[in-house]
Amino acid sequence: MLDNPVHVFALVGALGVGSQWLAVRLHLPAIVFMLAAGVLAGPVTGLLDPSASFGELFRPIVAVAVALILFEGGFTLNFHELKDSAPAVKRLCTVGALLAWALFAAAAHLVAGLSWETSAVFGGILVITGPTVVIPLLRQARLAPRPASILRWEAIVNDPVGALLAVLAFEVVAALAGAEGGIGAAAWHLVLGIAVASAVGYAAGKVLVAGFRGGWVPEYMKAPVLIAVVLGVYASTDTVLHESGLLAVTVMGVVMANARLPALEELQRFKEHVTVLLVSGVFVLLAADLDPEMLALLDWRAALFVAAVMLIARPLAVMTVLAGTNASMKERAFIGWMAPRGVVAVAVSGFFGGRLTELGIADGFMLAPLAFAVVTVTVVVHGFTIRPLARATGLISTERPGVLVLGGSRWTVGLARAFKAAEVPVLIADRNWQRIAPARFAEIPTWYGELLSEAAEHSIDIGAYGYLVAATDNDAYNALVCTDFGPEMGRDAVFQIGRHEATEGHRHMPASLGGRTLLGSGADFRELEKRMIAGWTFTRTRLTEEYGWETYLSDRAAEAETVALIRGKQVLFFEKASKLQPRADDIVLAFGPPKPEGAKRDDPSDGAGQAAGSAKDDDAERV
Repeated sequence: MLDNPVHVFALVGALGVGSQWLAVRLHLPAIVFMLAAGVLAGPVTGLLDPSASFGELFRPIVAVAVALILFEGGFTLNFHELKDSAPAVKRLCTVGALLAWALFAAAAHLVAGLSWETSAVFGGILVITGPTVVIPLLRQARLAPRPASILRWEAIVNDPVGALLAVLAFEVVAALAGAEGGIGAAAWHLVLGIAVASAVGYAAGKVLVAGFRGGWVPEYMKAPVLIAVVLGVYASTDTVLHESGLLAVTVMGVVMANARLPALEELQRFKEHVTVLLVSGVFVLLAADLDPEMLALLDWRAALFVAAVMLIARPLAVMTVLAGTNASMKERAFIGWMAPRGVVAVAVSGFFGGRLTELGIADGFMLAPLAFAVVTVTVVVHGFTIRPLARATGLISTERPGVLVLGGSRWTVGLARAFKAAEVPVLIADRNWQRIAPARFAEIPTWYGELLSEAAEHSIDIGAYGYLVAATDNDAYNALVCTDFGPEMGRDAVFQIGRHEATEGHRHMPASLGGRTLLGSGADFRELEKRMIAGWTFTRTRLTEEYGWETYLSDRAAEAETVALIRGKQVLFFEKASKLQPRADDIVLAFGPPKPEGAKRDDPSDGAGQAAGSAKDDDAERV
């Protein structure tokens, strides 16, 4: 067993981050690998024993990590997003969360045999589904837009809501357990605790907002100051009124999330990085700290409890609150089935389990093993059933991932027309009304406004677009948008025209910023517009076994450039040093000069493809 805390931290970091990396590579939920790593390092091999390694510091370490995790949860709860979301999401995250809390608590008491005190806390924890588990499964399944949107927003909003319900339930239990003057004293202690914690959290959030907005804190110090204040708020309120610190930091996060801070995006990214480290570390520590004898207590009642949560409580809550909404019966049934729990639920349950035991609640220690059971079963079962069930219910998305084009111009209108004719969803966005006028006249879907604004987040279903092409006349703005959308869409799915990369002796765009350079020539906005004025057009050609890539290249103009391949539901863009290998049945989208007058249009393809290609050429010439 490792007994040096430094060695323990190093191993936990390697296991946690390594599990996250492996999950990304294999396109599986990270929690599966973190659970396996923690159990193997702890109960199975005995390499890790956090309680023995850290002694009395183990619980405070977990408590501080959970405080930062709960602050991050509150920091994602923007009321404007909840207000503008679909009626189904609003019901699930308000009345639905309360109903689910009651049903989960009842199942914990009646089926698992937990006390009402432990059940009330556990019920709130089980409301948390968690975007870190749900969103990867949604990407894997490629659901239809409406059920995917409902599940995504429920996971995002219920992450802090479930944690807040668990905190409130624990406050009630702690007040009752510590009261010496009966119910009245317990109620007074609870009200005082909630009031003080809420006031301190609210005040701290407002002070930070004022400081950040007024320029009192330099940019490079905002993230460190934020973390220091979170820890200070947690420690101060928890010292004055025991266990109220978690509520205080959650309230503080909610206040800051709704303050519309200019630097909010940067702060959110930083705290996301910190939270990934904390969540993975806490999860591995708690898994390694599980007592094999405790796991042996998971008997048939635990199995029945997991079944009751998955098959009765969750479906009943969803079917009840979604009645009367625009969600179909199939969608309601699917949403009622899908509720995988994640690492936050385990981290919070491990923390509250220890605190309940300290309060004298005899079965508080059962929270951690039961939470692991629920998380393990739901992640595995839902992970393997989401796509077959979506296919069986007809909820698989039948559309290709769309292309979001930034900037209205002759070239982008021609590109959008080509994609539209190939049945690829496309949207042109621009903050200049006049620039998108040609796209509107061409009946191309458009969005007018700043793509980086909050309004764009609520008006555009970003999930429907798998690719971004930034094609304005401002290289720096293109890079900024690509940098912003890269983490969400993937760095390999964001492209910009004419990217000026850093070269020796020249200071242009750093390699870490911006998107990939579209087109092999790297032509910029001016060059593409010149080509459009000169009569260049977009053509589409379907390759066949008889008419392959080499033959196609020999037939077309030497100056022509391949923009993208449409392969099934994929759009594969060509860039500098592209190694794409076109094959039969691929549709080649190219941009080339007009053919000499009287020359034969020889973009051979099958009959449908040839007709579509010729029609597209004619359309493009009229742009």
